[in-house]
Amino acid sequence: MPAIILIAGLTGLFVNYFRADTMPFKADWSIKAHEITADGKRLDISLVEAEKLFTEKRAVFFDARSWEDYENGHISGARSLPWHEVEQRFVEATKNISSDTTIITYCDGETCNLSHDLAIFLKDMGFSNVRVLVNGWTVWQES
Repeated sequence: MPAIILIAGLTGLFVNYFRADTMPFKADWSIKAHEITADGKRLDISLVEAEKLFTEKRAVFFDARSWEDYENGHISGARSLPWHEVEQRFVEATKNISSDTTIITYCDGETCNLSHDLAIFLKDMGFSNVRVLVNGWTVWQES
């Protein structure tokens, strides 16, 4: 049994070494590192920046949480676009928004990936200025 594990491990290392998209042996798995796109741009936005855009009415906020969570409380004026229903609600939620509008997605909890997934989806759908307010609902309430 240990020989099989050793051979499998060595085979994995060998294959990884020769792949074009090699997996790193050491990586940054922090929340902040997760908010970097493939082209190296940061998706996350600070609470201060988000509040400024909110006050100046220069951003549209999207709540990526479930409809029930949205109904229980959300950032004033935010649109509900639950990640798990994005395909059904996308057209209605994004109507009247130009592709260069600043969009800020949020969910709740530091490890919540819904807002990140929604931001990537919106970028893929042609919105060029999408940001993520990490742990958005909690930090918004606390401020």
